[in-house]
Amino acid sequence: MHPNKLFRCEDRALLESMAEEIGFGMIFAQTPDGPRVAHVPLLWSGDGVIQFHLSRGNAMTKHMDGATALAVVNGPDGYVSPRWYPDGGADQVPTWNYVALELEGRVRQMDEDGLVSLITALSDKHEARIATGKPWTMDKLSEQRRRGLVGAIVGFELEVQEWRETLKLSQNKPEADRVALAEGMETEGAIAVAEMMRKLVP
Repeated sequence: MHPNKLFRCEDRALLESMAEEIGFGMIFAQTPDGPRVAHVPLLWSGDGVIQFHLSRGNAMTKHMDGATALAVVNGPDGYVSPRWYPDGGADQVPTWNYVALELEGRVRQMDEDGLVSLITALSDKHEARIATGKPWTMDKLSEQRRRGLVGAIVGFELEVQEWRETLKLSQNKPEADRVALAEGMETEGAIAVAEMMRKLVP
């Protein structure tokens, strides 16, 4: 993560809510075959655990139970142009503002009941975000189809032991510069990171 302490965040509740809201990330682990990564939906349990599932055929799956792994959740990001500074960018360089969380911990494999609870919770969470129509539910599947799908994946829990975060939102710049940079980023479409710059930086 970024070494500048200005880009750290002590608000654990905020970080947890970000992991929950974003709900997607990467799981990194060292395996006998070398380092591997999986891109997966994530479910924050609310009690220090990130849940995820992998295809049974994924090269990581057989090595995950008991392993130490790293979950990475990326938030909004955007390019920062020197031209947006009030003085036109004298002695400034381009950079990138971004939000990222690293969650390190031990992984344990879930039993089938836990896996079914995980995929049910995931689909219920994301179906509830869709504005129109009736939410899809697991009971739409035939028993044979459900058994086949559940048998093709493996559920895991990562008990978070270390949090490492970067909220790089121009905290190292004066307020007038931050305001101008946020306006420039928003104009170029980096709306989410511009909003975080306004809300999260005092």
